Amino acid sequence: MVARAILDAGDHILSADPPIELLHMRAGGGVSDRLAIAPIARVARLARRLGIAVSRQVVVADDEGDLDLWIQARPETGQIRLSVSGWRDRAAWKPAATPPDHTGMGADFRWEADAALRLTFVSPGAGLRHGFDAQAMLGRPLNALFVFDSGTAPLGDGAPLDGRGARLRPTDAPVRLSAAIRHDGMGGIAGLVGAAYLIDEPVEDDEDLALHPGSAPLTESFTAGLDRALRTPLARIVANADSIAARSDGPIAAEYADYANDIADAGRHLIGLVDNLVELQAIEQPDFRLAATPIDLADVARRAAGLLGVRADAAGVTICRPGMGEGMPAIGDFGRCLQILINLIGNAIRYSPRGEEVVVTVERDGEWALVGVTDRGKGIAPEDQTRIFEKFERVDPSEPGGNGLGLYIARRLARAMGGDLGVESVPGEGATFLFRLRSRS
Repeated sequence: MVARAILDAGDHILSADPPIELLHMRAGGGVSDRLAIAPIARVARLARRLGIAVSRQVVVADDEGDLDLWIQARPETGQIRLSVSGWRDRAAWKPAATPPDHTGMGADFRWEADAALRLTFVSPGAGLRHGFDAQAMLGRPLNALFVFDSGTAPLGDGAPLDGRGARLRPTDAPVRLSAAIRHDGMGGIAGLVGAAYLIDEPVEDDEDLALHPGSAPLTESFTAGLDRALRTPLARIVANADSIAARSDGPIAAEYADYANDIADAGRHLIGLVDNLVELQAIEQPDFRLAATPIDLADVARRAAGLLGVRADAAGVTICRPGMGEGMPAIGDFGRCLQILINLIGNAIRYSPRGEEVVVTVERDGEWALVGVTDRGKGIAPEDQTRIFEKFERVDPSEPGGNGLGLYIARRLARAMGGDLGVESVPGEGATFLFRLRSRS
C-alpha cells in the first residue's frame, strides 16, 4: 500500500490519504496543526532544505505497536509531496526490567517515563478504571499524574522508587509506587519503568463489591472520563474525513474519497456510541431493556462489515459477509445491534493473521436469528471463554487491543434485547462469536 500526502511550506497537511491522516491524529495532530508524525516530518524538512528528493526508512510509533515505513519526500514549488509505503508492523519496544512487585500481587496499572520524567506509557484502560485520561497524560511530567509525598525524588539520585507513597493527582487516591531504572545502550539512565498500587480502604457496606470488583456498576466519573477521552479525537476524525471526501484541500482519487466517507460515517456512529456509553449507568441496572423493533439482522451485519472495510484492508484481512440477497428478520434495536457487530468483527480483524478471512454468517435456529463472526486466530482457552465477557477482562492484557469493555457491553446489550452473546472456540483454530436475537416471521 502506498499512501500520499502534500505538505505546505510550514509542514501543514494540504491533503492526505486516510492512513497518513489517521497516523497524524493518533500522534496528537489536529486539523490546522503541522504534521505530527515526527519521523516523517524530519524527512520532509530534510528534503526541503536540500532541495532534492529524499528517501528514508523510518519507524513510527502507532497506538497498538510500531510501524516500519519507507518515506519518499519530494520538494515541488514550495510544497513537499510524500509517498509512504511498507506499512509493516513491528513489535513495540518492551523493557527488559520488570518493576518490583512489593505487594506480592499484580499492580493496578503500569507506567513508564523518559529520562526527563515525561510519561511515555500508561497501561491501556488504567484511566477508565481509576478516573483519569491516560492518553492525555502521555508526554506530560510524571508529577502531572502523581503527587509525591514529601521527600520523594523519583530519579534525582539515580535510585529507583521503592514502595514510595504518592497520590493520583486527578482523583487524590492514595497509591504506592515502585519502579526500575531503564538504561540506554551506553549505560546511562533512559527513564523509569514503574507500577502503581492503589491503597484502598475497606467499605463496610460494600463487602461484596470488594470481593467482586468486576461486578461494581459504572460511575459518573467513569462515563465522564470516557466522554472526555473519546469525543474530541472522534470529532477530529469526522471533520478531517469529511474534508478529504469533499476534496476541499485538493483532488484525490475517487476510491480514497469513498474511504473517507466510510471513516466519517464510522466516526459519527462512534460519537453516537459515546453518547450512549455516557448513559451506561442505565445498562448496569438489572431491569434495563431496549425497544424491540423489526430489523434485518443480515443487513446490520453487512453494514458493520462495510464500516470496518478500511481496517480490514490495512490488516491484510478479508471480510466475507452475507450477500445482498440474504435477509434475516429479527426483533431488536438497530443501533445497538450495529454496535455489537462492529465490536465482534473488529475483534476478529485484530486477532486474524494477515491473509486470513473473517467470515460473517446469518442463520435461523428455531425461534432465534443468529449472526456468527468467525476468525482464524489463536483461539480462546475454555477457562477464558466466560471471563472475556466480564468487565475490564482480557485474555492477555499485554497484547495490543481494547480495554476489556467491548464484550461486556455487547453481552449486556444483547441480553437487554432478549437475546444473548456467546463464543465457541478451540485453541489454535480460531473462534466463533454467536449473537442471537428472537426471529420474526
